[in-house]
Amino acid sequence: MNGQTVRLSTLAHGGGCGCKLDPGVLRRLLADQPVVGPFERLLVGNETSDDAAVWALDDGTCVIATTDFFMPMVDDPHDFGRIAATNAISDVYAMGGRPIMALAILGMPVGKVAPETVAEILKGGASLCAEAGIPVAGGHSIDTLEPIYGLAVIGTCRREEVRRNADAQAGDALILTKPLGVGIYSAAIKREALSGEDYAAFIDTTTRLNRVGADLARDADVHAMTDVTGFGLLGHGLELARAGGVRIVIEAERVPLLARAEELARDGFVTGASHRNWAAYGEAVALPENCPDWRRHLLTDPQTSGGLLVACAAERAEAILATVREAGFAQAAIIGRIESGAPAARVI
Repeated sequence: MNGQTVRLSTLAHGGGCGCKLDPGVLRRLLADQPVVGPFERLLVGNETSDDAAVWALDDGTCVIATTDFFMPMVDDPHDFGRIAATNAISDVYAMGGRPIMALAILGMPVGKVAPETVAEILKGGASLCAEAGIPVAGGHSIDTLEPIYGLAVIGTCRREEVRRNADAQAGDALILTKPLGVGIYSAAIKREALSGEDYAAFIDTTTRLNRVGADLARDADVHAMTDVTGFGLLGHGLELARAGGVRIVIEAERVPLLARAEELARDGFVTGASHRNWAAYGEAVALPENCPDWRRHLLTDPQTSGGLLVACAAERAEAILATVREAGFAQAAIIGRIESGAPAARVI
């Protein structure tokens, strides 16, 4: 691929959003951090596990700031750059904003990866940023033991368009915009067990920009959004539940999946991050008694550049779903609801 002599995925102990820290460990780390001071213009910080920070300006415009980077889950450097860029930009869309520029974050093991390969990673990221209509305006690079690439992204929105995890309401419907199974497919890629057709589907979903989030934020009946990444559907659903003081209910049969996700999960193509995610949820997640292991693995599967999880007024859910599908998310589905109760997730 592009003249490289080493598989990028073999240089990383983990790939994509599966590189994230265990969600339980992350919660403990953040719990010991100082509370953000009295900055009245900071509308969203790290208190509600949102996807980006939001700062209000005088004219009602908000600045959205985020960063995301990880190690490769694919061997093609151009694809790696595109996936990482899509994933980083998604945080802005998940807050209801539109990106305006990005800065590159690059760490490469000098002497292990050819300069031409690194250049392809950067070109891949830049091409995706161009698709999003933003420049890569600068960045920073260091020599690392494993390949790392990502972006810091700045976006904007109007104050009334900010969508936080904390604003989901009891009675809301839950919509998921992309199918699950990215981590399962990543495990198959690392073991060279994914067909060309399935790889193409993997690239299609992981490089599809979640720009529909900015459009949804203009609808007052869309109450909350988050993107589903390394902590899996259940983990990011729990973040929404904890932030809003509500309970999420997931209807397992309605959750969209990549075409071979169930088959591969049954065959044992599961990431270590999936197991860590499940262990971190603890008693906050309730599964049905007959839930098969393969389905649990999919609900905990770390998604790289996954879809948006949208909480919206139930009576508008079908119309909002139609808007999402018209934006190019053919497998988007209503997968559950929000209930009142202690923050938790229940799968039925």
